[in-house]
Amino acid sequence: MTELVLGISAFYHDSAAALVANGVPIAAAQEERFSRRRHDPAFPEQAVRYCLREAGVGLGDVEAVAHYEDPVPKFQRVMATYVGAAPRGYQVFRDTLPDWLFSKRKVAAEAHDRLSDLNLGRVPEAQCRPHHESHAMSAFLASPFESAAVLCVDGVGHWATTTIWHGRGTSLRNVAEIRFPHFLGLLYSAFTYFCGFKVDSGEYKLMGLAPYGRPRYADVIRDKLIDVKSDGSFRLNLRHFEFLRGQLMTGRAFEKLFDGPRRVPESPLTERQFDLAASVQKVLEEVLVRLARTSGELTGESTLCLAGGVALNCVANGRIAREAGFDELWIQPAAGDAGGALGAAMAVAMERGATRPWLDDGQNAMSGSLLGPSFSDEDIGSYLDGQAIPYEYVGPEGIAERVAEALADKKIVGWFHGRMEFGPRALGARSILGDPRDPGMQTAMNLKIKFGESFRPFAPSVLADEAKDYFDLTQASPYMLMVSKIADAQQLGGVDTAGLTGLDLLRVPRSTIPAVTHVDCSARVQTVDGTANPPFHRLLTAFRELRYNTRRQHRHLSGHAERAHRHRRQPRRPRSGSHLDRRRSTAS
Repeated sequence: MTELVLGISAFYHDSAAALVANGVPIAAAQEERFSRRRHDPAFPEQAVRYCLREAGVGLGDVEAVAHYEDPVPKFQRVMATYVGAAPRGYQVFRDTLPDWLFSKRKVAAEAHDRLSDLNLGRVPEAQCRPHHESHAMSAFLASPFESAAVLCVDGVGHWATTTIWHGRGTSLRNVAEIRFPHFLGLLYSAFTYFCGFKVDSGEYKLMGLAPYGRPRYADVIRDKLIDVKSDGSFRLNLRHFEFLRGQLMTGRAFEKLFDGPRRVPESPLTERQFDLAASVQKVLEEVLVRLARTSGELTGESTLCLAGGVALNCVANGRIAREAGFDELWIQPAAGDAGGALGAAMAVAMERGATRPWLDDGQNAMSGSLLGPSFSDEDIGSYLDGQAIPYEYVGPEGIAERVAEALADKKIVGWFHGRMEFGPRALGARSILGDPRDPGMQTAMNLKIKFGESFRPFAPSVLADEAKDYFDLTQASPYMLMVSKIADAQQLGGVDTAGLTGLDLLRVPRSTIPAVTHVDCSARVQTVDGTANPPFHRLLTAFRELRYNTRRQHRHLSGHAERAHRHRRQPRRPRSGSHLDRRRSTAS
């Protein structure tokens, strides 16, 4: 008998719904994919409808509903924050208190009412799960590991902001935590805001900006903003932040530390923003590597799972994979709050007796993260006809070769195939594709297609069996959540960047795949095998064959050879002491 559990994330940002059958994820999607409102916080009505439609069921067929967050401890934390900051911050308190008194504290009832309004059948009573437990469950339960250390780092949900767990079988034990108001998400978001980007959505821009700068503010951050111990535990110096006293992240204290006022959004970037991004990224990586090592020491595990919004920092993930001492790292592809819906649903399912059958095959539960809606050829053709958009139907047999030829001809391709990705990364279902060998491809995509900043790097998708020919990877990276150095054999020797700074560095080719090579000779890699997404694998295979044929012709004509070199950075020596609160409670 199939038992269905519906998970919901709502009312903050990245609202989502997820449906699991006997513990196995069968559908999941963010509300933003339907509403087209980025990071939509609304109740995920359309995502819920999709999940039920995908399974061919109504709400009356669902045994339980789980919300990813418990409002009671969160309300206690919010009230304690306002009281501690009084009288400053009164206006924010006055403006937000009504929402907490009349809706946010009653999330379970609100979710039940909103589900009832869908008229899709009887609605089970909703239960609320702890915020960090939902993150941790989404990481461990969906992973390919029978047991593992689990590290969750994000902004703040309840009181915990950083948690270490020990996962075994279908349960988790909370091992250690750091509590509000000390959280790495705040530190990184403060610099996101200070550099003129939007909090909760611009953090990836700050990460992409970091390689253009020098970490000349790193010592200031360590000395004035964050006290980091050898085990990765930390405390923030709160007098330099404004978030406890109002709606701003930073103020005059930040300006005094970092040579001037906040950058005005959309104004030109300067050397200072490059250096600020490089500095906070460096400190973040140091803290996360230490926390990861401590996770292994406290649990005795050789595998690590990551979740929470900070787990989307793929540069830091790459360092953890290389330096933290684990045999393998697995990151929940929907690591932010959207993934909390899945974690809450899986947690309830496991408590009701579900198992993890994918472990028998050494797989994870995410199906390549392709858990969203799909459209048939008939649906697509009908839409194109209705909009009078010209098209040619090629068919599944010839589409890979046709697109590969277009890519080799320096065309940019919109690849729309199969089920949509769950999580923030485009993984070969809803992707914009280009030839990574074209030096102008990155700028063309950013400025002409995505209308984004020219400095933002694009990510390579590579056949798993070719990955080590191009990248210095220590393991598979199917969800594009780890950064790796370009392999020595692909780097170009004799690259001269003398006298260049900032965005001028972008124009210097550094490898045979310049469109996906960042200025520090790294790339955010997706490895693709033939299991999770066969059509995308066929496309990459067709492009490889076309590329090899072209290369053989080129070598026959020119006999071209390349040399390369490689630079390595050494990690900073940790300090002593600890800010970790070791836990003994068990959550299952």
